[in-house]
Amino acid sequence: MEVRHGRCRLRTVKPEDAELLLRWENDPSVWEVSGTTRPFTPEEIEQFIAEQQAGIEICGQLRLMIENDQDETVGAVDLFEFNPDKREAGVGILIHNPSHRRKGYAFEALVALASYAHTTLRLDRLWCNIFPENEASLSLFRRAGYKKADYIPQADSDWMSGRSILRFQKEL
Repeated sequence: MEVRHGRCRLRTVKPEDAELLLRWENDPSVWEVSGTTRPFTPEEIEQFIAEQQAGIEICGQLRLMIENDQDETVGAVDLFEFNPDKREAGVGILIHNPSHRRKGYAFEALVALASYAHTTLRLDRLWCNIFPENEASLSLFRRAGYKKADYIPQADSDWMSGRSILRFQKEL
């Protein structure tokens, strides 16, 4: 599976991505926003990649790798909590290397993802949760057409540690 927008290409995660995903997932600097609480093993990453091959309808989530126009893998975008009955899913995105940030890759990936979610998966809504102090994510999702839908004070989730979050959503 492949989706393009501008200089950005989204592609299905492959076994060759295991080392890169292991490095990204085990970077403590992104754990706060990803909900990760412990390092992943190589075997867990390999299992995750294998499960992805079954499709979002089976495993409830979809990880797509973001490549730029030089075929560099610069990040990943996820659909999670896929709900075909409500026709919605959550969105998460990571541009790991700071040298690839603020170059438009995340925006282009969100545009491509929204198109794929609507035309292929028949979703009507995408949503994301953002910490109020995460100005970069707030700006990105607003620019991509997401609107503030809710404020959740002291969210009840282990990984959010009682912190407040903003829920944004985009109607497709």
